[in-house]
Amino acid sequence: MVDWRRLYGRRSGAEGGIEEFMDGHRGRRCRYRGLAKTHVQHALTALAINGERLSLQEPADGPYRLRPPTAFQQYLDERGLPRPLRWRQGQ
Repeated sequence: MVDWRRLYGRRSGAEGGIEEFMDGHRGRRCRYRGLAKTHVQHALTALAINGERLSLQEPADGPYRLRPPTAFQQYLDERGLPRPLRWRQGQ
């Protein structure tokens, strides 16, 4: 049973990457005709996806540092008012 889970874990990771390419980066349609041009487009799109993933990773050489608060955030903090949360922060 453990071997099945390990193999399925690899498969689900690969399928997630394919799904991101297909749906997130318009992988279902190609701009060019011909196998060679299609291959170049797919290779460049894969490079862009990997670059995007690398840019989202935290740097390994130091701890994560928050950006300094904006003037509006400082205004809210000085008056004890709650800061509004953005949708990317999960609330």
